[in-house]
Amino acid sequence: MGPVKIMPCLDVKNGRVVKGIQFINLRDAGDPAGNAAFYEQEGADELAMLDIAATVENRKTRGEWVRNVASAIHIPLTVGGGISELAHIEQLLEAGTNRVSMNSAAVKRPALIEEAAKEFGPECITVAIDGRRNQEMPSGFELVIAGGTKPAAKDAVEWAKQCESLGASIILPTSIEQDGTQKGYDLEFTRAIADAVRLPVVASGGAGVLQDFSDAVNKGKAGILLAASVFHFRILSIRQVKEYLRGQGILVM
Repeated sequence: MGPVKIMPCLDVKNGRVVKGIQFINLRDAGDPAGNAAFYEQEGADELAMLDIAATVENRKTRGEWVRNVASAIHIPLTVGGGISELAHIEQLLEAGTNRVSMNSAAVKRPALIEEAAKEFGPECITVAIDGRRNQEMPSGFELVIAGGTKPAAKDAVEWAKQCESLGASIILPTSIEQDGTQKGYDLEFTRAIADAVRLPVVASGGAGVLQDFSDAVNKGKAGILLAASVFHFRILSIRQVKEYLRGQGILVM
């Protein structure tokens, strides 16, 4: 594994950064472009921006939001939310994003991953996997879609393996039970997917204290550490996290 990367995440709704707990009870967390510029100055290695209402509202990610954020930073930007066709991916790449993150549309039509990887290159394709615990699934984790509102009746880990075979270059799993709770990443979920694929895996959902970040690497086998609440509400800084990880003997960017 190479150096670990820190990736703040901007969940955007109605043009503002918001953050909730388990995908609900949203709080305002400021302006997207302003947050993006701040995080780059803080030492973020990459940035994620998710238009969290796009799929539920049956629309595409708003291009103007992407352009505003992309123009404020120089680090790689991953954008997700309502991405369901190649033309939309092309528009987002032209607006300044480096990667797109697919979720619900890819579950409904897996060929979208393969088509996008062939058209734009696998390096542009991330697949986000929202999961929750369900002991009826072989891995113990069920895939959910539509912003965590609908079970997909699929095993989340098996889906990750399928995404790899179709051409995804990064897997971004988020545990609904942990999201926004600041009680730690779901290490079992992250590790299950990291063990199942050869791709970089993003730890996402639940970071609250410094040890959560080192646990994500050492126990969850994640190569990219995504967080939102702890950064948005200034509980931790990116510099703090990087200094802590270095002190734990973990190579960071």
